[in-house]
Amino acid sequence: MKHLSEHVVTKRIRPDGSGYTVAAGQTDVTSDPVDTAGAEGVRFIIGFGAIVAGAACSIKARQGAAANMSDGQDLAGTAQSVGDDKDNQVFVVDIYRPQERYVDLKTLRATQNVTIDFLMVELYGLRKVPVTQDASVAGLELHASPDEGTA
Repeated sequence: MKHLSEHVVTKRIRPDGSGYTVAAGQTDVTSDPVDTAGAEGVRFIIGFGAIVAGAACSIKARQGAAANMSDGQDLAGTAQSVGDDKDNQVFVVDIYRPQERYVDLKTLRATQNVTIDFLMVELYGLRKVPVTQDASVAGLELHASPDEGTA
């Protein structure tokens, strides 16, 4: 029996070394590049905190062949507008079979403050297991059809 964890890897992106919790601000933020080699796809899950009325915010995925994304280009159709009434909401961008090896997520923030609570990245359809978790994953348990009882 295969475990779900053999097919999905969850990593927390750490672009600044302190995690992806980004204080309220009006500057754009770009995740670390995600290496999708050996995976069928990548899913970005971003959660927003407080968004001040009048804020202009959106997200979009990009891809590139260079590990540092110096050649990064927007992916058609991936842009999502984040309305100023979307406080404490989650947005998902799922890229199945990207055409380039590296993918990132760019969050554009302007006009008023926008808080980013978290960004998680899941690689799925992995051709190689097991996968080493990112250092920011503090705890991981795997369960397949567990019995009822004390947790």
